Parts: sequence; C-alpha cells; structure tokens
Amino acid sequence: MNPVVSYIKQTLQGYYPDSELVPMAKLLLTQVFGMSVVELYAGKDTTFSVNEQKRLDDILVRLQKLEPIQYIIGREEFYGLTFEVNEHVLIPRPETGELVDWVIREHKHGRVKILDIGTGSGCIAVSLAKNLEAAEVVSWDVSEKALQVAERNCRRNGVRVTLERRNVLLASPAGERFDVIVSNPPYITEKEKADMSANVLEWEPKLALFVPDDNPLLFYRKIAELGRDMLVPGGRLYFEINREYGGQTVDMLAGLEYKNIELRKDIFQNDRMIKAER
Repeated sequence: MNPVVSYIKQTLQGYYPDSELVPMAKLLLTQVFGMSVVELYAGKDTTFSVNEQKRLDDILVRLQKLEPIQYIIGREEFYGLTFEVNEHVLIPRPETGELVDWVIREHKHGRVKILDIGTGSGCIAVSLAKNLEAAEVVSWDVSEKALQVAERNCRRNGVRVTLERRNVLLASPAGERFDVIVSNPPYITEKEKADMSANVLEWEPKLALFVPDDNPLLFYRKIAELGRDMLVPGGRLYFEINREYGGQTVDMLAGLEYKNIELRKDIFQNDRMIKAER
C-alpha cells in the first residue's frame, strides 16, 4: 500500500471507523490528486510537492472536523452520473436512487411530464431526464443557491430541466398538470437529531433536513394536496419517506382519496418509498 495511504489513515485514526479509512484515502488520492490505482498499490514512495502536501494536510484537518468528503472533493456519484455537491445541497444517497429507479421502471415508454419538488442538487430530476428520453422535467426548490447547483448539474450531465424557485408550502395550483410528482422533502423530526451523525447534522443544509416534531408529514400532506389538482387522472406521487412514519403517510394519502398506495422498503429493509395514484 502506498505510504501516503498510511499517512492519511494515521492522521484520521479515531475520527472515523477503521473500515472507512482506506476507502476514504483512496477516494481522496484518486479524485483530488489524480493518482492511479496502480500508484496506490505499488507501495513505493510518492513525492508530493510542498503545495500538494499543504493541500493534503488542509483537507485532513477538514476531515478531522467531520466535514463530508463529498463536499471536500465537490462531487458525488449517483445513479451512474456525477453531481456537484456543496454545503447548499444534500449529498445524494443510495436510497434515493431506489426511488429514481422505481419511477424510471414505470415510465419507460411514452411521454411523461414530471415535477420534482425540493430538487437540491438536482439528482432526482437530472437522473430522470437522462434516463427517460421522452420526459419533460420541472424542478422546484426554495433555495436559490441549491438551484444554482442543480443548474450546473443539468449542464454537466447534458439534460434539460426547467428549474423554478418555489416554496412548496406556499404554492397553489396554477393550471399546471403532471403525470408524476416525485419528492424527497425534509422529513427528519427535531427529536431525531440526537441519533444523527455529526457529519450530517453539522454540515448538511438544515433547510433540507428537518420538520417539526408535531408535524412530521408537513411536506407530504402539502404535496399530496397539490397533487389532487396538479396530477392528471391516474397520475402518480412518489415519495422518499421517514421510515418511522410509513403507516401514517399511507393513511394520510388514503384520507386524501389516493388509490393503489404502495409502501416499499429500501436496501436496508426500512420503509422508505411510497407510490400513490390520483
């Protein structure tokens, strides 16, 4: 193993689980410093310039403060695509990729108009636009800085998405009609903060994470209410949800007269996704 990998491991020892240290070192050295896999495993000394060594040490200080490595390198892989990420957007997760896959599998054929609410980095919207050639995709977000990231990710991945600054909690139907509304909205309750890791709690945007303890379905209910007017007959809602509120979300949708409601588990066997038909 390259001595620089050992140096990184030693510097980060105690800050991260041992199992994460080598993968983190590999990611850092290949993505930031352009080292090849052969160089990583050659075992011979790697000579860093003074500037490179300073850059590495600066990054290691940031990692010791538990800043997510995705923010440090400025990108993350999601659904086979590369996305810019920074402190203004959530880091895309594999579970969200399962939601994207569900939508793609059910809308492979024919034209489809999709609204993505709370787009953040644009990972859902861009992945759908990339994989559904006949799709027209519109994305909303309340954060102008998040929309700027999403716009750059559209360009990076060569897709066209209509980006709009909209606060869904203040939105009202305006004659727009969609076949699909998909959303991964804020869903973590304040009381759940105690169980969250510091690299999420201290670094990722709180605007995209949290809802009040007394109103955990705040965004889901609002989006579902909009969907009654904005979805075409037979149109579908797709949500990523808080695993603790799967049953309540199903009941809420049923109470708003949605049909064929389906709750699915993610790869970790947690209730994580819901589909419902208008």
